[in-house]
Amino acid sequence: MQQVLIVEDVAETRQWLDAMAAAAFPGCATTLVGGVRAAHAALAHMRPDVALIDIGLPDGSGIDLLRDIRRTCPQTLCVITTVLGDDANIVAALSVGASGYLLKEQPPDRIIRQLAQLADGIPALSPSIARRIMEHFRLTGPVANEDFTLTARERQVLGFISRGLRNVDVAQQLGLGEATVASHIKAIYRKLGISSRAEASWHATRMGLTPEGDVP
Repeated sequence: MQQVLIVEDVAETRQWLDAMAAAAFPGCATTLVGGVRAAHAALAHMRPDVALIDIGLPDGSGIDLLRDIRRTCPQTLCVITTVLGDDANIVAALSVGASGYLLKEQPPDRIIRQLAQLADGIPALSPSIARRIMEHFRLTGPVANEDFTLTARERQVLGFISRGLRNVDVAQQLGLGEATVASHIKAIYRKLGISSRAEASWHATRMGLTPEGDVP
């Protein structure tokens, strides 16, 4: 790993992550920025091997930045480095292509080991995050033939809500009543065995759905 981009708004934490990267990837060159705009400016001149990205940035979302990097620099291994370990952020990050999810509260030597294993193709996951992912799959999947279980309209609704649209917004997009959309979402949750929009986003990604998906 020769080039590492670190996106973190707290200066002290930036320097701390810089030290972690230097220990995990000896001889690497690091670029440190404090937000989304600065990250995009840096990416105009570099193609990092690894990007360490905080979620809560002052000028945007680290998840959205991760998605942009995966689209423009698909070879870059993106790792979320955060204090946020909730299901919604974990699922959102992994759904858009994160190669790891590390909690900053871990001991430095553990973070260094987890980053170093990226070179061997092993995701950089904090133990607690790995357990959350395993629990998620235990509760929600695998779902047999999920692609064929949903109706065309349900697939379309799932595609919209996976992008974070509210029921009223989905209703406007599809020309439906809000109560009808709510009924479709209830049916989707029942068929997929899920109970949250974070899980819905996960399944939509697995199924390759987009808001412009099948229309009956």
